[in-house]
Amino acid sequence: MTATSGGAGSPHLHQPASVALVMRQVLMAIIPMLVVMFYCYGPGVILQWLWALLVAHACEALLLRWRGLPLQPHLSDGSAAVTATIFALAMPPWAPWWLTVMGLVFALALVKHAYGGLGHNLFNPAMAGYVFLLLCFPVAMKAWAPIDAGHTAPGWIESLIRFVGGAPSPVDGYSGATVLEYTRTQLRAMKMMSEIGSQPIYGLLGDRNAQWVNVAAFVGGLWLLRIGVIRWQIPAALLSALFIIATVFHLADGDRYAPPLLHLFSGATMLGAFFVATDPVSAPGTQRGRLLFGIAVGLLIYLIRTFGNYPDGVAFAVLIMNGAAPFIERHTQPRILGARS
Repeated sequence: MTATSGGAGSPHLHQPASVALVMRQVLMAIIPMLVVMFYCYGPGVILQWLWALLVAHACEALLLRWRGLPLQPHLSDGSAAVTATIFALAMPPWAPWWLTVMGLVFALALVKHAYGGLGHNLFNPAMAGYVFLLLCFPVAMKAWAPIDAGHTAPGWIESLIRFVGGAPSPVDGYSGATVLEYTRTQLRAMKMMSEIGSQPIYGLLGDRNAQWVNVAAFVGGLWLLRIGVIRWQIPAALLSALFIIATVFHLADGDRYAPPLLHLFSGATMLGAFFVATDPVSAPGTQRGRLLFGIAVGLLIYLIRTFGNYPDGVAFAVLIMNGAAPFIERHTQPRILGARS
């Protein structure tokens, strides 16, 4: 069945979107976020991204050959590029090269191909690889810029030295906590939000740097919604749930709980809402299922950030709900007209 075109009469058939086209559109939507991260955090972002693309495609090729599958159609569908890009954006800009290798090998070999490849994975590969590194190498995964030293991002040479694990002296000070982690640490030290919220590390909406990264991801996500690549239910439910629960706690005690905008525009909130949680393979496919999935992810993000041991929580929340997605989908199927409930 082919699509009609030109002046042919109705009915018209829509050309189905190919996997490669969807993946290219997702990559295009991520570009604003990549540009803003480069501006805020320096060349380390680009090094991580290029290295992740190289590692992901090499790993994908080896796994396809090992499984006896043709290389060209699978490597050209763009799925490895999307996984590598989302993974690289979640990584600290100055993480050493071997962390990226270990994370992507775990993501593609054990999370994607072990389940049968694209379309069969239970969990989001990029987030699974990221969480694997977070659990196994927590210190190395903190190679973010210090938020209170007034440092500027290192240049290309310094970033490359850090990336290859060379002499750390020129950039040794570029390892620190994120604003979410700083906020949580200060609140647990019994300091009040009104006291720490006046620090220059906070911007108008959230983290001084991450707020603009989140705005860029929000814009890219809106474009994906506009062209129909993703559905609105998951990002709307996730962001609404996170905003509502953060507002409730903040209104109850504004000195102990961070304001809702800090949660929305810090960390990986928008990346998770529009580019990770909306993964059509690892999320429910029904409308009610997507709403429940998004609400649960939003609530889990807040609970993990506020009461858990990890300051962000997006990756953990998505993976937890990935595991529940088949159950949600099974129990939210639309009722067939005339069928007994």
